[in-house]
Amino acid sequence: MELQHGGNVYDGGLEAFRRNGTLLDFSANINPLGMPEGVRRAVTEALSQAVHYPDPMCRKLKEALGEYHGVPEEYLICGNGGADLIYRLVYALRPGTALLTAPTFAEYEEALKQTGTEISFYRTGPELEIREDILEQMEERPDVMFLCNPNNPTGLLTEPSILEAAATRAEELGICLVLDECFLDFTGQEERSFIGRTEEFPHLFILKSFTKMYAMPGIRLGYGISGNRELLECMERAGQCWGVSVLASEAGIAALKERAYKEEAVRLVRRERQMLKKGLEDLGLRVWDGQADYLFFRADGVTDLYERLYPEGILIRRCANYRGLDRECYRTAVKTREENLRLLEALERVLSKGGRPQT
Repeated sequence: MELQHGGNVYDGGLEAFRRNGTLLDFSANINPLGMPEGVRRAVTEALSQAVHYPDPMCRKLKEALGEYHGVPEEYLICGNGGADLIYRLVYALRPGTALLTAPTFAEYEEALKQTGTEISFYRTGPELEIREDILEQMEERPDVMFLCNPNNPTGLLTEPSILEAAATRAEELGICLVLDECFLDFTGQEERSFIGRTEEFPHLFILKSFTKMYAMPGIRLGYGISGNRELLECMERAGQCWGVSVLASEAGIAALKERAYKEEAVRLVRRERQMLKKGLEDLGLRVWDGQADYLFFRADGVTDLYERLYPEGILIRRCANYRGLDRECYRTAVKTREENLRLLEALERVLSKGGRPQT
């Protein structure tokens, strides 16, 4: 089975780096501050409750999320990570046709393949931006459409006017618009969120996750927000009864209280992203102006950058499996200053030895 995502820290060739604590995983975009202490404590304390089945309705978690986002609890659905909710939504809708951007998060397409959905693609072009002409493809009336903001792997934000027009057009045409905002927290621009507009746009489903911001991918917790109660009920039936564990639920409730931690993370990522972007450009790499906790770049003529860094115990994300990209495309997470400098130093070494990008 070929892995579609980053975070493959379990590969046998990395065992020595794991043992001595020198493994650097830039292939997964996780908060460089690590898991908040409050979340760790909540998980530990919840162990005594794990002798019981979880609440299948996630009532405590939904109450906390509703208060946090200012939305009714009945607008919420919780799941075993964002990916679980993507599959639940597709299984619930069983769409005949879908519209995806290219490139974007691969799990949308993988889920749609499970239901035999006919998929059309909006090609973002050389600059990898979503432009206003995406509205023209919406005229084909797909049953569902996925937009990731900021997009993965580019980190680029879509213009608010385009999202506004897309949401309005989706209502007019009866298209279920899935807006993935899992990385929006890192941009420091949460005013771009459509969470407060789910009542205005009942065909809108917003996807969120605790994974990235709170550095808890192994716990698996995501949620969705929509004013379409029929859709949410269908999604509940499309998955297992106990999709969110006792530990995950308590972790999520604790994470929502970590406001200072979140603000610190946004400041750190913004500062380090600028430094890392300049460092990558100084090495002759073309770097896109992503706004999340990762940067997408192209190394012209270099198709083995992942393989060059691997022996150093450093993982970056190969992006050739993203539709529309090739083997010269890569993505790296933004981490702490020390870790970012180690990445840049390693890149300098391997590019000097194996050949630099063509200019």
